[in-house]
Amino acid sequence: MAYATINPFTGELVKNFPDATDAEVKTAIDKAHEAFLAWRETGFATRGRVLQKAADLLRKDAEAYARILTLEMGKLLSEAKAEVELSAKIFEYYVMHAETLLKPEKLPVLDPAEGDAVLVHEPLGVLLAIEPWNFPYYQIARILAPQLSAGNTLLLKHASNVPQSAAAFERLMHEAGLPVGGFKNLYATRGQIEMIINDPRVHGVALTGSEAAGAVVAAQAGKALKKSTMELGGADAFVVLKDAEMDKTVNWAVFGRHWNGGQVCVSSKRMIVVDSVYEDFLARYRKGVAGLVAGDPLDPKTTLAPLSSQGAADEIKEKIAQAVAHGAKAEEVGPPVPNRGAFVQPTILTEVNEDNPARYWEFFGPVSMLFRARDEEDAIRIANDSPFGLGGSVFTSDTEHGAQVAKRISTGMVFVNHPTKVEADLPFGGIRRSGYGRELLGLGLKEFVNHKLIDVVDIDAHF
Repeated sequence: MAYATINPFTGELVKNFPDATDAEVKTAIDKAHEAFLAWRETGFATRGRVLQKAADLLRKDAEAYARILTLEMGKLLSEAKAEVELSAKIFEYYVMHAETLLKPEKLPVLDPAEGDAVLVHEPLGVLLAIEPWNFPYYQIARILAPQLSAGNTLLLKHASNVPQSAAAFERLMHEAGLPVGGFKNLYATRGQIEMIINDPRVHGVALTGSEAAGAVVAAQAGKALKKSTMELGGADAFVVLKDAEMDKTVNWAVFGRHWNGGQVCVSSKRMIVVDSVYEDFLARYRKGVAGLVAGDPLDPKTTLAPLSSQGAADEIKEKIAQAVAHGAKAEEVGPPVPNRGAFVQPTILTEVNEDNPARYWEFFGPVSMLFRARDEEDAIRIANDSPFGLGGSVFTSDTEHGAQVAKRISTGMVFVNHPTKVEADLPFGGIRRSGYGRELLGLGLKEFVNHKLIDVVDIDAHF
């Protein structure tokens, strides 16, 4: 897998990390299972103390944790610090709510003869998490916190370009007091992923990543009859209605598309603007994008980060070229980005017609697709004309009407007058090719538990 830290701003190879051996993987599974047998019997108070300690440690050393993110994937330091804090909040959410969310449920039976029926939520065992590089800590926290709270243990296979971030989180949990085996980072190979999934002590896999990776891992899990959740790509619609407050809308559009260098599954990738305000929006949006400052992600003046790698930058440039070859118009916006680093010039694509395959792609970088809708109905049609179904947003001065429009957009999440809200206390997930399952809240907590019926029936047998 070639695990390595390569600074996206300088192109410098910082450090290589060897792949895990098969023996190391087997040992990790052994220890994870042993830890599970004890952890499942551990009370919520003890689990909560570990999670709270992890949150406290993240905040105590927030600067150091954040700098690892910036070093490995180029994230702005300010955004890296925000990710550290978000991860801490996720831990705290489950400290406060896990016991209540997992409380046994007495079932309202139709007939007293059915007995005293209770639904309990028991942990399954060892789980595998396969996570991407764009939010190296947050992606771990949003699967680790709920699953530890539920009583499961976790093996991590992180993206190959963020090995230090993965190792930092393992050290964090050890320092927080999690028993050995409760959470283990593995620099696993693709073959070893299948080996882990096939082990009978591993009971599920959660993946966040590309459609291609999701399809492979979901197939492996299905063949092994293991539960899986998939959070895959997105091409979120940013719908602008005729009564949208334009200054606010454009500011959110620029942010919604370009935060984290545009490398967010729920960033606003498709700007769908009704005809009556299209030209005004485009002019303002062009000006807003041109004001972004590309540069060193450690410099507080920088507002546009490099992409995570030179390979990622090259891939985006090739996709732009393909979109243009199929008839789209590409407009590069703003001052030239630095030659140093994995930068892509912010680009606006227009005239991306229905016969252009790029219309249905996900551009993971600072590339915006703008669509002119005839009216509100046409805007909704365009928003739903996507293989993805992750998030989206609607901008209007009439928020009640905006909520009604949001109901008609076919995705897992829709926001009114905000591009997206990634929070500790909001659910996350999508439909169609954006995957299945949910993370965070009680939904994520209960993805990998056994919902077991215990029914006490005390009646005489009749023949």
